[in-house]
Amino acid sequence: MLILNSGGTFNKRYNQINGELEVPYDNYAIEKILESINVDYDLAGVVYKDSLEMDVNDRKMLANIIMESKDDTFIIVHGTDTIHETSEFLSEIFEDRKIILTGAMKPFEIDNIESAINLGIAIGFCQAKEQNGVYICMNGHVGMWNTIVKNRAKGKFELVK
Repeated sequence: MLILNSGGTFNKRYNQINGELEVPYDNYAIEKILESINVDYDLAGVVYKDSLEMDVNDRKMLANIIMESKDDTFIIVHGTDTIHETSEFLSEIFEDRKIILTGAMKPFEIDNIESAINLGIAIGFCQAKEQNGVYICMNGHVGMWNTIVKNRAKGKFELVK
């Protein structure tokens, strides 16, 4: 299993100099979560952006890494605003891999519980689910990318039928 960090709110930290939340160029949040559950998975930082700043080239970079990897199972930590677009993009390319995208509505630095739960569920799902596909794991839900959507009015992800 390979965990790919593409940034998003999950990773944001407060910059005391400019007073903004920023996506740092590191894997600190994911490393802390993996350390706390005493699990050692391959981890690579890839994009380090807010997902609203991601474009087709960033998605192609993720796809190329997945394509060239020896692994067949991937977790992508991604921003929630465009997680659906990236999921759809990857679903059009891959049928022979298991890819789970997860993220957080609040930064790990502010509320580490949501981030830890979402990543933990994604890891468990990877180990339990044998069927390949592109999935989203958010707010206690895991399903095919097109069955989970962000309800902006409620500030959470929901299953759709």
